[in-house]
Amino acid sequence: MSDRVEGGGPAEVIVNRDGRILIPAQVRRDLGLSAGSTLLLSVEDGRVVMESRQQLVARVRREIAESWQGDPQTSVVEELLADRRAEAAAEEDR
Repeated sequence: MSDRVEGGGPAEVIVNRDGRILIPAQVRRDLGLSAGSTLLLSVEDGRVVMESRQQLVARVRREIAESWQGDPQTSVVEELLADRRAEAAAEEDR
């Protein structure tokens, strides 16, 4: 995926009076967007970010994996289950 369009620079768009923008054809092609594609918009550090649900899920998974501090041989789910089982056992002992 390219973050630049044909001329090599960023794509410039204009917001019309209805608040709409036209995503340039080259950007749509680069992103694989077609009529009816759904995008999620968010504002991050003063920037508008557009991504598909699949891209959002992949990004969140990457961010979690990068920040994971546990044993790399143990999955997050296994560790959470172990923690919950330990808490349940402690509750039963009380």
